Amino acid sequence: MAGTPDPNEPITATLMLRRRTEELPRPGSSRVTREEFADLYGANPDDIALVEQFAAENDLTVGEIDLARRSVVLSGTVANMGEAFGTQLRLFQSPEGVVRGRTGALFVPAEVADVVTGVFGLDERPQAKARFRRLIGRVGPRAAGDTSYTPNTVGKLYGFPAASTGLGQTVAIIELGGGYKTADLTAYFTRLGIKPPSVTAVAVDGGVNKPVGDPNSADGEVLLDIEVVGAVAPKAKMVVYFAPNTDQGFLDAITTAVHDKVRNPSVISISWGAAESAWTDQSLKAFDQAFQDAGLLGVSVCCASGDDGSADGVTDGAAHVDFPSSSPNVLACGGTRLESTGGKITNETVWNHGIGNGATGGGVSEKFALPSYQAKAGVPVSVNPTHFKGRGVPDVAGDADPATGYQIRVDGKDAVFGGTSAVAPLWAGLIALLNEKSKKPAGFINPALYKALGKGFNDITSGNNGAYGAGVGWDACTGLGSPSGAALFAALGGKKKSRRKGYGAGSRKRP
Repeated sequence: MAGTPDPNEPITATLMLRRRTEELPRPGSSRVTREEFADLYGANPDDIALVEQFAAENDLTVGEIDLARRSVVLSGTVANMGEAFGTQLRLFQSPEGVVRGRTGALFVPAEVADVVTGVFGLDERPQAKARFRRLIGRVGPRAAGDTSYTPNTVGKLYGFPAASTGLGQTVAIIELGGGYKTADLTAYFTRLGIKPPSVTAVAVDGGVNKPVGDPNSADGEVLLDIEVVGAVAPKAKMVVYFAPNTDQGFLDAITTAVHDKVRNPSVISISWGAAESAWTDQSLKAFDQAFQDAGLLGVSVCCASGDDGSADGVTDGAAHVDFPSSSPNVLACGGTRLESTGGKITNETVWNHGIGNGATGGGVSEKFALPSYQAKAGVPVSVNPTHFKGRGVPDVAGDADPATGYQIRVDGKDAVFGGTSAVAPLWAGLIALLNEKSKKPAGFINPALYKALGKGFNDITSGNNGAYGAGVGWDACTGLGSPSGAALFAALGGKKKSRRKGYGAGSRKRP
């Protein structure tokens, strides 16, 4: 601890409220419009009135109210916020410097205890990390099969529909730092022979597009996400929601994107996360409910599963999965090592370069129970002493090994990046293509993928991420596998076409 904040310092907090009904349709079974959502599943106006009364009694000011997002923004001093929520705010040392935080539980009066489901913003310590790995020059000869690809080449190897461009789709990208320069995007896409796509930056909670100037910073994450989506779905619009790296900023960015009536994203890509153990219970619940909202609106959410193997960077000797990828309401994206010759995949294994050098995240959640769509997938119980029968991570996979990584341009420099940070935007771009091709949003896609019993995937059967090994069918390293374009479209209800009609040469099925 580094001291106490000025009691007169002004701060804001986002309060999340209960839904007006908890009776939700089965995931993936029903969709509503953004215009309908607030009346069906948003906050109750009567609950807003109770929160306003609570704010007045505690000398807090009510700011933005959003019934669809079920959020109310309150502002006040450190002293008033601490008293209102029964907590002591302190200063803590973080990698970003001295920041405000709290310890222990939060409390609200009985009259709003059932109304308020979460309070975010009192703690401004960094919440998540970007899930990318940059390829750094190595000493000695390269391993056989090492190479790098443009993202659209990876798409061809996986048989992405070549006739589709993402036209009419909008992909939301969540970023918690860094930024992009238009000059980098113009140079990158011009080199690929692609007209630079439409990219819009949206500020959330004061977050802005602010390049650091260092490819190893969050700039690398931002450019990786944009350039992967833009290369595989060049006519899709991209909206980048920049927010501070706090629990409040992360959540507000997600809910803003999910409920954005102006830009109407149909896919969201998230390449930031942290081990489940690093999150509070209120955060896990609020984020998961935001992803439920996305599913109800027909929005697909793709999340990176982490780059530190089955431990997810935690050093307590236990296995951990990354959140938000462990939410049962997102598509969790794991990583592979992808080798090819002559435009065809020759070998694909679990990405794992050992401790400290990167490996795909994956395992069994300790927080979320096994979802119904994974009931027949063969998800094991956790390897931890709890042996919890939890949500299996990941659902799908794609190329993530930096040694077979993606050619990216960031801060005026060419670089090669990997990590599951690349897989989330890769799948987001693929879903944009499938949405265009099928003329409807895939929405919460997990039930359909598991119902197809692995059809549409290249099954990855070799390798491990530490505590879990790959095998036939679903596994806790690469999920159902990497995408096989034509077969995947067919498995999701589309009409299967031959390769000559627009599918890349990489389409094939492994035993």
